[in-house]
Amino acid sequence: MSGASAHTADVNPLGHLARLNARIIACEKCPRLRRHCRKMARVKRAAFRDWEYWGKPAPGFGDPEAELLLIGLAPAAHGTNRTGRVFTGDRSGDFLYAALFRAGFSNQPTSVSRDDGLQLSRCFITAAARCAPPGNKPTRSELANCRPYLEEELKLLKKVRAVLALGRIAFDNYLELLKQQGHIGSRAAYRFAHGASYELPPSLPRLFASYHPSQQNTQTGRLTTKMFDEVLFGVRRYIGK
Repeated sequence: MSGASAHTADVNPLGHLARLNARIIACEKCPRLRRHCRKMARVKRAAFRDWEYWGKPAPGFGDPEAELLLIGLAPAAHGTNRTGRVFTGDRSGDFLYAALFRAGFSNQPTSVSRDDGLQLSRCFITAAARCAPPGNKPTRSELANCRPYLEEELKLLKKVRAVLALGRIAFDNYLELLKQQGHIGSRAAYRFAHGASYELPPSLPRLFASYHPSQQNTQTGRLTTKMFDEVLFGVRRYIGK
């Protein structure tokens, strides 16, 4: 019994993820981003004036046994930077979590705060950048500073079989990590397009791509509910029911 327990402890990523998340939350690598997050937490939006903003880097969230890893761009200044959970408290999150619920990856279709009871199943969500950037545009160096955190998450989430990149920046950032690791020689063979899917070198998860569920995309019809559902259900078929 003791041997089995020790083995379980070795493969259980919960403790390692908790320690990684603590390091992410304490990160101060990018002064520009930290200044912006703190400023937004002080200024606040009028609708959220009674909130105590999170104002820190946002860790990943989800099932440690995940088979699907979603990679977004960065926290929203009055969404994740307010609530402390990725894709929580803004229109992008409303769109995303409703879709995850329809596809069977979550227990509820809404995400409004860290203590709202939301649980993900077979799915983990992270981001290319962990701090809200001015104008929603992290710099290349800021993305590079965050990339090691994504690398560690992928090492800890040992059951991931599919990666879904939400938007071109997340897509390119993930491929850049694979290039740095020596898994691929060039990103040129993998072109971003909504609904694209790529088989990567052996032992790597399959890569899927979608437009980012930003208001700019969903309100203009560039990304519709039907389009996003098709991608998610395609991922679901790939990893198996």
